[in-house]
Amino acid sequence: MKTRKVKLKLFDATRFLDSDEAIAEYLSSILEMNDTTLLLAALSDIARARGIAKVAKDAGLGRESLYKALNPAAKPRFETIMRVVQALGLHLKARPA
Repeated sequence: MKTRKVKLKLFDATRFLDSDEAIAEYLSSILEMNDTTLLLAALSDIARARGIAKVAKDAGLGRESLYKALNPAAKPRFETIMRVVQALGLHLKARPA
């Protein structure tokens, strides 16, 4: 029996982040996981979907600084995260656990 190689595309969340509603739902589901690394990855996905250069400018950061801040291994300041969230046109919302 012959085996056949199948080519798969890497999953890229940015392809599905095409509306404010999709972005809000994506970020909300990530926040529920309470995982900082996933939060940074999600913010990076959303920033790429919206355009890194525009998000960096709106957040008052350079492109490289934004990439570094959203790197999953980074430890950005809360102020930086909030500037990125605001530049993305989002609000974080608390609710009872």
